[in-house]
Formats: sequence, C-alpha cells, structure tokens
Amino acid sequence: MFSSQDPHGLNLIEIESCEIFLGTDKGGWVHANERPRHLVSLPNYQITKDVISINQFNKIMGIDGKSEGSKDMVTTEIIDDFCKKLSEHFEHNVRLPSQSEWEAAKEKLSLPMGWTELLADEVTGNHRGAPLDGRPRIGEMIGPLSGHRTSQSAHPTKQGVYARVTTPGDRPLPKVGFRIVISPKRTEEVKRVPDNANLISNLKSELFWISLIGVIPSFCIPIIRGFSSYAIDGWANLLFGGLCVGFVSGAFWRPRRATWHLDENGDVTRMKD
Repeated sequence: MFSSQDPHGLNLIEIESCEIFLGTDKGGWVHANERPRHLVSLPNYQITKDVISINQFNKIMGIDGKSEGSKDMVTTEIIDDFCKKLSEHFEHNVRLPSQSEWEAAKEKLSLPMGWTELLADEVTGNHRGAPLDGRPRIGEMIGPLSGHRTSQSAHPTKQGVYARVTTPGDRPLPKVGFRIVISPKRTEEVKRVPDNANLISNLKSELFWISLIGVIPSFCIPIIRGFSSYAIDGWANLLFGGLCVGFVSGAFWRPRRATWHLDENGDVTRMKD
C-alpha cells in the first residue's frame, strides 16, 4: 500500500491494520474523563520510529546547517508547514499521529527520556464524539484549550514509560518534539462514539446504588444492633450519612459502562460482554 522509498531517512515503520481500545469502562466518576471505552479500527499506516531530528527538519524545510539531536521548540503551525512540504513526496496524508495511532505503534517507537511529543488530537474532557477509525480529533474545541494538544511524555529516568499529558501547541517549548504518520486519505463520513450519555438512565442508576450502598445500610445497622428507636428518631442523621457514603462510593466504584465499536455492518454500537 505504501511506497518503500524514504528519501529523507525518516525511518518509517509500517503498521498493519489493527484494532485498539482507548479509554476505560470503569464506572467511578473519577474515571469520567477517560470514558467511554471504545475500539478503534485502524487502517495500514506508517509512522516514524523516532521523533523528527534537527537535521531532518532542516533538510525538508530547506534550512542550511546541521546539528545533532531531536527537533524541539515547535508549534502546530510549524509542524503543519513541515507536513505540507513533506506531503509533496507522498500520495497519502502527512500529519501528526492521533492518540490511537500512537498507542497502536507504541512498542516500536522511540522517544528520548524526559521529552514530550505532540499528537494531533485536541484536548477534550472525555472520549464522547471520538472517531472510531483512528482519524485525529481536531476542530471541535473553542477558547483557550483549542490550542492545546494531547501529548505523550517519556519518563525522565525509565526507558519506555510514558504518560499522556496536555501541551500547548501554539507555544514553542524545550524538549517538546514531534513525529509524523503517513495515513491513507479518507473522504467518507467519520463514525464516532455517541456524543451524549443517557442522563436519565445514569441518574436512576446512581440513585439505586446510593440507596443500596449508603442509605439502606445506614438504617439497617442500628436496627440490627438493637437500636430500632434511633432508626426512627435519628432518621435525618442516618439519611444524610447514608447519602454521603453512597455518593463518595461513586467516586471509586460503579458498574462498568458501555464499550463502543463498529459492528460488521460499519454501524456504531455497544460491544456485547
């Protein structure tokens, strides 16, 4: 599918079509920004093994001079110009990798310890509306966060340990670099994770679990211990305490939420357990 030619020595790795899960299905509200869990179906694509070096950047951009090391002090605007120049040599899209593309290739990639690399995706509050085909999530945010990008940061002392972070893409920073992907051009409509949660269903579920975990035990405990009168006289305290316990429990545990994927007909649907 892709040409084996690499005139700029980019050390491109070919990644075969695959599927990868992003996000979590954990129900606790501390995990809300990582939901919904979804299965991304990726086509064949190429990705640079290393972040772009200073020499590669200068050569492609027509800048004189050679210097060792990875290219940093970049912005998304600079990267866009770089990709436009490089796209003259490829028939497919040249851009930053999406989060799913990076995750699928992670074991084959190299990032200097202590460095951060910019990805294509804008920073969002959760995975609702995320593409299910690996395309980047861009053009959705307004305001200050519209210039920020999801990024991967390498541990300063442990090789191969990464953390997902947020990085301003409109401000050049030291030790913030980038790599590129060569991805097929696609014109069909993007299939996405549903935008909205079922608020009524979630509210009913939350009331059920608060009652079961917090309120009901709060009244049962004094009755079992022989203080039945307190369950009547102190009902307000017991109710308040039960609501607090039930609510706090929701931070860490609730039943697992739905995982979304594309079925055999290409329709967005919940994945069966």
